[in-house]
Amino acid sequence: MKRIAGFEKVSLKQFAEGYGPGAEAAYEEIRLPRRATSGSAGYDFFSTLDFDLGPGQEIKVPTGIRARIDEGWVLSIYPRSGLGFKYRLRLSNTVGIIDSDYYGSSNEGHIFIKIVNCGEKTLSVRRGDAFAQGIFTEYGITVDDEADGVRDGGFGSTN
Repeated sequence: MKRIAGFEKVSLKQFAEGYGPGAEAAYEEIRLPRRATSGSAGYDFFSTLDFDLGPGQEIKVPTGIRARIDEGWVLSIYPRSGLGFKYRLRLSNTVGIIDSDYYGSSNEGHIFIKIVNCGEKTLSVRRGDAFAQGIFTEYGITVDDEADGVRDGGFGSTN
């Protein structure tokens, strides 16, 4: 397998900005994403919060994680398939796209995952529970590509 990325924690300062009160204790418990089995494509993301998500409710979870990704690759974020199946859990933006240049943003490339419960049952997630997964994918660009913009930030930062 080609190794093209690495996960790291953002700084405590950056994490606290997105987390709020109790950030220090949660920061110490952040688990880097990992695969459950050698055949898994997805890296599990673990919640930094305890929450109950009722039908129709949504929450933005600060993961405390950033990803250093080689150019030409992207990290796509999805709900864990079992949660999607059992609770109709969805990402608010359908699929989270983490580009390689997000790592260097002023927010340190802090990955937030916003989920919504589209089902009929309340989902309970505890700090440390896997709730989303990320999959690295190689991508190509057109022969006449002239992109020259610079990213600084997350959701909608490139307009």
